[in-house]
Amino acid sequence: MEWALLPHDSMSRVSQRLRMAVIGQGHFAQAAVLPAIEQLDDVELTALVSGSDHKLDELGQRYGVTTLADYGQLDELFSSNKVDACYIAVPNDLHAQMTLIAARHGIHVICEKPMAPTEAECMQMIRACEQRRVKLMIAYRLHFETANLVAVEIARGGEIGEPRIFSSVFSMQVRDGNVRVQPRRGSGPVYDIGVYCVNAARYLFRSEPLEVSALKLAGNDHRFSAVDEAFAVTLRFADERVAQFTCSFGAHDRASYQVVGTDGYLTLDNAYGYATDMRLHVEGQHGVKTRTFSKHDQIAAEIEYFARCIREDKTPEPSGWEGLADVRILQAIYQSARFGRSVPIEPIPVRHRPDLGQEIRVAPHEVPPLVDVEQPTK
Repeated sequence: MEWALLPHDSMSRVSQRLRMAVIGQGHFAQAAVLPAIEQLDDVELTALVSGSDHKLDELGQRYGVTTLADYGQLDELFSSNKVDACYIAVPNDLHAQMTLIAARHGIHVICEKPMAPTEAECMQMIRACEQRRVKLMIAYRLHFETANLVAVEIARGGEIGEPRIFSSVFSMQVRDGNVRVQPRRGSGPVYDIGVYCVNAARYLFRSEPLEVSALKLAGNDHRFSAVDEAFAVTLRFADERVAQFTCSFGAHDRASYQVVGTDGYLTLDNAYGYATDMRLHVEGQHGVKTRTFSKHDQIAAEIEYFARCIREDKTPEPSGWEGLADVRILQAIYQSARFGRSVPIEPIPVRHRPDLGQEIRVAPHEVPPLVDVEQPTK
């Protein structure tokens, strides 16, 4: 299979398989990203980046990767002609820095969500990738996941009438000391898991919110001395539709949403997970039905889609603009909670939204032994 040769200023390489580096070797990278790449025929894992020599040695041996680098060696790595694209799986406040380095060397980028802590950083990432003509995709894996895409089709197809209300809970018990509760930009429940609720409301309503009201919640748990424990958020959309969600680092595991329409409703359980089955329940104009969707490798699916975009020279649907739209809303949530009032949101025009045409299913993989990381939740 030949890879499309982009114009010279993109510095894109041509190879039989897309050669990918994974930047960051935390829990998610080890449990999900590395084994996902191993599943794909058209993508090859060629480089690993970490600040831990032990992780690099162990994971390099396991995956047969000999190109190993620390974070200070990215310029050298990206100029070595051994990498075509990278998957950025580092803490949120490092996303922009890593993306800018990759773009400078003509390396295509999948960046984990949220895209960055601020709108300004998101715009830097978008402009840098546009200037170097490299692909930038934000890792919204649910944009390729069957259960969520079926929910999208039901919501837009009239089976539950006109969607009016979205409600969601995404909660977990985060371990003390995990990066999610460390005092760094882009940490805390809104950026880490609230972004899923915001994005789901947007793709189910197929619209952008106009106003937000938010309340931050804090108990006396020592885990949350540096970040907030939870947020309760209300988003007002056009036509007086409303989305409400609660995201928490201090409550029992829960990840579900419900869309109530004028003639019915749908509920998706385990809606945001990547390692569990999902259950969709619908009561609408065609009666009552429940369907279980078996788990599959969502990360392999999104990487496969990204590889197709490079091969066919297409802009990924969850582009940098999609990431920017969410970050604008996340920042407005914090502003509302801080000042105790509703905050207007200037919508970012979104040209494309996910639909069933993007569905990709890859068989699930077994989680391999992990090196120097622990499960982020209790």
